[in-house]
Amino acid sequence: MSDIVLGVGASHSTLMNTHWAEVDHLPEAHRFRDGLATARDALAWARPDALVVIGSNHFRGMFLDLMPSFTVGVGEVLGAGEAGTPGGPLPVDTTLAREVVDHLVGSGLDPAFSLRLTVDHGITHSLQHLVPDLDVPIVPVVVNTFAPPLPTLRRSHLLGSLIGEAIRADGADKRVAVIASGGLSHRLPWPKWFATVSEDDEFLVRAWLEGRTSWGEYEVRRREIIRAARPDINPAFDEWFLGLLEAGDVTPVLDHTDERIEEEAGNGAHEIRAWVAMAAAVGPGTGSTAAYAEIPQWLTGMGVSVLTPAAVLTTGGVS
Repeated sequence: MSDIVLGVGASHSTLMNTHWAEVDHLPEAHRFRDGLATARDALAWARPDALVVIGSNHFRGMFLDLMPSFTVGVGEVLGAGEAGTPGGPLPVDTTLAREVVDHLVGSGLDPAFSLRLTVDHGITHSLQHLVPDLDVPIVPVVVNTFAPPLPTLRRSHLLGSLIGEAIRADGADKRVAVIASGGLSHRLPWPKWFATVSEDDEFLVRAWLEGRTSWGEYEVRRREIIRAARPDINPAFDEWFLGLLEAGDVTPVLDHTDERIEEEAGNGAHEIRAWVAMAAAVGPGTGSTAAYAEIPQWLTGMGVSVLTPAAVLTTGGVS
């Protein structure tokens, strides 16, 4: 039997890698970076043998020619390497990944799986800052958060619950941590693929459809479009959601429709699906907010949350 020893949720932004000088004077940026360090230290203390990393993909590994709701990497996993994030092969726990897929399918969830999965900063940014040596094998789980129709929050919660079951049923006696990457509130200048209204919209949808073998050719203009966006952050939503994690109960958010999420927290907040899944996988326990900062330069409410499972709280650590 394997154990889940920790859960971590962390926002991501490649601008932290490429444009740190623009925010170095901001206490908020340092507060977020310090929160990542707190979570990094907690992970080091937990000594995981494997990491399940749940995150999004920003059309560098998943494209509109085929867009599953959930995809598990069970073989080779490659970091896209955009904007200073890790590129090339990443270590993978293929045995645990197969156990997860088998349990999900056996439970009726039917995820996609990949023997050669490209992941971008929706997975790798958190790894870069939480496990900087990239020396712990991962099971990447990519959730569609950008191409409607999206899996519901309840479906994402079920995903996490079943991942937790799969880990605990694994007979390898591993220590496993679960990381969620993405969010919190932010609004990206990204259209719905079926509702383009401008040349920029049409360019982005073309990139999302045709970029499987050439996504790098679209990067410069993509980044220009994002950098030109007006920040739209809702700290009240973010703090409410982080409070749910602290209380160990995310069920109040599960009935939020996509429309409500976008109205309250922006289309980028769909990435909270990863956090919901992570919390469901970890199960009963308590959470602490290691950092929250509203950073307009990154367009995003940046949060870090650490969830400690009840078994760890009871025993002082899973042996």
